[in-house]
Amino acid sequence: MAVSPLRLDHVALWVEDRDRIASFAFEKLGMHEIERTDAFTLIGAHAERFKLTLFAAEGPREAGPLQHIALRVSDLAQAEAPLGSPLAELGEGLEIVLVEGETPVEYDLDHVALAVPDPAASAQAWQLLGFHEARPAGDGAVRVGLAGAYLELLPAPAAQPERPLLNHIAVLVESADDLRDQAVAAGAEVVDVKDAENTYAVFVNGPDGVKLEYVEHKPSFSLV
Repeated sequence: MAVSPLRLDHVALWVEDRDRIASFAFEKLGMHEIERTDAFTLIGAHAERFKLTLFAAEGPREAGPLQHIALRVSDLAQAEAPLGSPLAELGEGLEIVLVEGETPVEYDLDHVALAVPDPAASAQAWQLLGFHEARPAGDGAVRVGLAGAYLELLPAPAAQPERPLLNHIAVLVESADDLRDQAVAAGAEVVDVKDAENTYAVFVNGPDGVKLEYVEHKPSFSLV
């Protein structure tokens, strides 16, 4: 029986100026600093919902397959007032879009838009990794959970820059090993395993060169 992730947990990015991007998110996107190390800054509206991981990188990045990240708010007019628009361009190819809808947490994830050569084929490949077919944004969308956030797969030429903005996309799972076994059976390659204080994670190569992390929270999970 196929197993599925619980929800989209975070998107990890390579950025040259993580402090500037984090400050913008704190001031205008309802986020706060959850954790900071020499290697990365973890930000979000709530530690147990969607987060952005900003990995420190040297030199400018290119957007590559990542088109935008959409955050869900209950009152779009109020949320976009500090921005002057529902679209925020944070530099380094990172675009944040605000959309209105029911949400348990303000500035939670609505969707991640990826540019891919063949959205239908990509959707099928994502489904082998535990995602579900969905059509909130047209053909090629896949989601996590019954009413969770989704990946919007947009038709565009393949883009694999040498210095991509996108590091990986992560989904929260009950058992990272179960999803690993399912992914390997579907032909995915395991590229890394990290056993940390709060989490256990397995990384696999996903469709169109996008790395996918299956992250499992340990009982010690205590980020705020």
